[in-house]
Amino acid sequence: MEWMEAIGEAIDYIEAHIEEEITLNDIANQVHVSPFYFHRGFGMLCGYSLNEYIRNRRLSLAGGELISSDITVMELAIKYGYESPDSFTRAFSRFHGISPSAVRKGNAAVKSFAPLKLTISLKGGYLMEYKITKKESFTVLAAAKEFSYENAKREIPEFWQEHYASGKGETVCGMFGINIDPQMGNERFEYLIADIYHPSVEVPEGFVVKTIPAFTWAVFPCRGALPDALQDVNVKIFSEWLPALKEYEFAAGYCVEMYDSPDKYPKGTADENYYTEIWIPVKKK
Repeated sequence: MEWMEAIGEAIDYIEAHIEEEITLNDIANQVHVSPFYFHRGFGMLCGYSLNEYIRNRRLSLAGGELISSDITVMELAIKYGYESPDSFTRAFSRFHGISPSAVRKGNAAVKSFAPLKLTISLKGGYLMEYKITKKESFTVLAAAKEFSYENAKREIPEFWQEHYASGKGETVCGMFGINIDPQMGNERFEYLIADIYHPSVEVPEGFVVKTIPAFTWAVFPCRGALPDALQDVNVKIFSEWLPALKEYEFAAGYCVEMYDSPDKYPKGTADENYYTEIWIPVKKK
């Protein structure tokens, strides 16, 4: 199945099952894409995490029902998967900016969040720079932490900040940021802030040693200040490179970001010429 077609089918599947429990694995299995890459691609293309999109759709529908029917708050909470009327009321109030009771009194409008519609935008001749290269396995010394896909976008930058604030940056500078989900089907994944490991060095407390397997990698150069340069290339990988990919497919649940030494650049990672790379393991179809 083509990538854009898979995203479109996933949106249709969500709409058809919006009142049921829906998991990342359910949707990924439905469209025959690994959960690891489906979650990344959905967020890059659609601008929302999968859970955020489903939550917004449910709260939008709940607001419409509250206005147009006599359904109770408790019934709405149960219908859209909330554990209690209180948890539903809190979520509803955050989304709509007003409580369900105020809406029921007819004093305010609710917000609408329509289903996503994918469109194809024709752009002239954009050349995306990348190379396919084989790399042997390599071992890293790392600070490691587990994250949920839902909160990773916010929590991983906080992890980097904590790493340097705690002084751990003196042990591991952070040459790599590595996502690891070997099963490509979990709700959570391991993330490493890592440097190349030298066996002669004793592993300090609070750090781990991990070996990244040998793969054929698609390597994407990124030039420019962080985080915008990396984010721009990530979006292009999933919106332009992947839909056009004919010979290769994703091979495993790894993704590596390689960071050049900030000391080489006048403005460090904020320099307009700062260099990073994104590595994605691929295999022939």
